[in-house]
Amino acid sequence: MQVHKFGGASIKDAEALQNVVAILNELSINKGILVASAMGKTTNALELVVEAYFNNKDLLNARIDSCIHFHVSILQQLFAKSHPVHVQVFNLFKELSHFLALNKSPQHNFVYDQVVSYGELVSTTIIHRFLEESGFKCQWLDARTLIKTNNNNREATVDWQHTQEIIKKTITPNTLYLTQGFIGSDSNNFTTTLGREGSDYTGAIFAYCLNAESLTIWKNVPGVLNGDPAVFENTQLLHHISYEEAIELAFYGASVIHPKTLQPLQRKEIPLCVKSFNNPQEKGTAITKGKTLDPLVPCYIVKQNQILIAFSALDFSFIMEDHIGDVFKLLATHKIKVNLIQNSAISFSICIQDLFGNIAFLAAKLRGTFRVNIVNDVSLFTIRHATPKAIASLEKNKEILLKQVAGDTIQLIVKSQ
Repeated sequence: MQVHKFGGASIKDAEALQNVVAILNELSINKGILVASAMGKTTNALELVVEAYFNNKDLLNARIDSCIHFHVSILQQLFAKSHPVHVQVFNLFKELSHFLALNKSPQHNFVYDQVVSYGELVSTTIIHRFLEESGFKCQWLDARTLIKTNNNNREATVDWQHTQEIIKKTITPNTLYLTQGFIGSDSNNFTTTLGREGSDYTGAIFAYCLNAESLTIWKNVPGVLNGDPAVFENTQLLHHISYEEAIELAFYGASVIHPKTLQPLQRKEIPLCVKSFNNPQEKGTAITKGKTLDPLVPCYIVKQNQILIAFSALDFSFIMEDHIGDVFKLLATHKIKVNLIQNSAISFSICIQDLFGNIAFLAAKLRGTFRVNIVNDVSLFTIRHATPKAIASLEKNKEILLKQVAGDTIQLIVKSQ
């Protein structure tokens, strides 16, 4: 049993879908699990639908129509006008509009999950039909019936025991299945999502539950590089990474791997392969147990659009454990992710990512107890296996607000340029 995950870039248009079919043929993939994301930038487009639903109803229909037109253009290139897939896709968008017309919940995160999930449902409907047209026998599965979670919308936690029971009962060997990444459902069968970029995680869930031979993630890069080539120059391909090192890279924000993906794979020592959908015969990167990093070179990671918050007691007294505890309770309540912590006797600094727009509430609460300084729009750079040359190169021409050193891992918070 093998699991293959195809992300949005690998299925972004008609030509990309034809390439997926070519990969399956070239590598003789005719059984196992295919996990697919939404096509291209569809998730972003559906997030705009949610935004219009809550803030500007006048834009709602136009934004839904934009999503429809994007997918219709792909359908027209792949299928005859009479093909039933046209009706299937239209009906899915009709369901979406029907939900928004009847919804009574004021909860943004709940609505988000119900709406954004249609990206994966539509993409897998199109891919499934195209695979059939291309001669593949493939069974479409609704991931929401297989992956069961709690009701923590947008960051749902998997019920592993229940999920494993369902997947084992549903999946049989020697069959090719296609399902959605990113989505699951709660005990009331409402759709949940696993976090942004959660399709990789979906692949790991299936791999874990089925004791798979491997999980392969298909990307538009040759594998895992030692830095994002859009940000850093002269990046190198990492041929092998240990689970532990990959988890560290993911923790610090390496975008090629979802942070949750690696842990279930490590528990059962299931190899993760990251390969290029443009060059499927190339080996890419293997993530397994063993050697930490091959080659052993500095690895560069950047998280942009961060916020640096520094706070101190109003009476300039020491920052004690109870103060820090209060802060972290607030962070957890407002679902604010902390990416760096630094403290001194009278001040405490955190670098955060405000995914859910809750920073204003947090700041208001903090100012009741602390003197607060907020710097918006900063970038957090991390170097793993740092060398003096690598550090000097990264620091050059940057306004450094905070620097932290832990062994051979260096982190810098800099004012975005």
